[in-house]
Amino acid sequence: MDMTHPLTPEACRRAAHERLQRRDPETAEQFFRHLLELLPHDVEALSFLASRHYARGELVPARDLSLHAVAREPERVDLLQLLGAVQLANGDFGDAAGTLQRSLQLAPQAFVARLQLGVAQEQLGRAHDALVTWYTAIRTAQNQGRWTNDQTTAPAVRELVKYAINYVNRERRRLFSEVLEPLRDRYGASELTRVEQSLSIYLGEQPANIPDARQQPKFLYFAGVPSQPYYERSRFPWLEALEQATGDIRGELEEQLGAARDLEPFLGTSAGPATGEMLKSWGKDEAAWDAYFFYRHGKRYDDHCAACPITAGILDRLPLVRIRDHAPETLFSVLRPGTHILPHRGVTNTRLVTHLPLIVPDHCAINVGGQEHVWQPGKCVTFDDTFLHEAWNRSGETRVVLILDSWNPDLSEAERAAVTDLVEAISDFNDATAPPAQA
Repeated sequence: MDMTHPLTPEACRRAAHERLQRRDPETAEQFFRHLLELLPHDVEALSFLASRHYARGELVPARDLSLHAVAREPERVDLLQLLGAVQLANGDFGDAAGTLQRSLQLAPQAFVARLQLGVAQEQLGRAHDALVTWYTAIRTAQNQGRWTNDQTTAPAVRELVKYAINYVNRERRRLFSEVLEPLRDRYGASELTRVEQSLSIYLGEQPANIPDARQQPKFLYFAGVPSQPYYERSRFPWLEALEQATGDIRGELEEQLGAARDLEPFLGTSAGPATGEMLKSWGKDEAAWDAYFFYRHGKRYDDHCAACPITAGILDRLPLVRIRDHAPETLFSVLRPGTHILPHRGVTNTRLVTHLPLIVPDHCAINVGGQEHVWQPGKCVTFDDTFLHEAWNRSGETRVVLILDSWNPDLSEAERAAVTDLVEAISDFNDATAPPAQA
């Protein structure tokens, strides 16, 4: 097409597109400039020309054109991202932060825009905001298979991604170390030596070197404690009182089972594929693992505790792990006939799991670390669930045990306090930096 002759806007646009298809952006730019003369508010022309100026480092016209485009279509994610990038390159960090935050409200999964937002926040002196933003960006990208190495990282952002990862590693270490400072003052630094080592393992600064290959915590490995699937009952002086109450506890259980009250799937009603990964049926009936919770993730079920006052009173007197949003976890665990809980691992060896068997038909057992244990009504068993473990009910009747979690007795008072504070801090940080859900 000959630009010496008058062109209609449609002809300019068509010619520009044709040139782009021929990989001739220079000529396409000429047609878009002519289009903008004819239609001064054309967003496509504004956007294209802004990106060309930006690529050449011509930041003022790039900013002006981007602002014009965004003013016309303020909900266009690509326009907001372009404007934010231009503002960032121009040193307009406050404006860039605002623009990029607007874009992320519309496209939360845009990890490059989030990476750029972190740059703006760091430049504005908002160090913690930059930490949260960059960690979220990294988790979001890596969940999509990006930024795991140089090959999965675009060359244009490779150095910035490395900088962000190093920044995150350094600042997470500082953040979590500060959580422990009051406890160092209270107990002495030497009392927290194993905690410091465990934190280094969690942060990936050193290998775990777990002595037993069967053990693999999903979250936090506490270094320096004995590695064993089952624990001697002599380590838990409170077991005797719990076992003595078996009859009363079973009576309250049977009342709830008889009324079919408030049982819920242990894995949740929306577990979906997780159910198939965790449960298997041995017979014709569908596998089912139900729960009657007294505490879950540290939240007390007041109605259930009121309905089972003897059980709740006993639980309140036991040295359960108490960590905000995490523990205790106490429940009647109801395993239906023919159900097999498939091998899995728990999150941390700082706490142990105790079962008080209440209703145990034949052909029911648990296997921890390759060692099988057959439940006996009224006889507790305590184990470390970070070992690979499974349980099954191959009978035609329902099996029920009371499950509770207690501290690993090999942790000192100082270590328990440190783990509590550290887990809460890690949880808060992880919640704040959780990758946004995909639309």
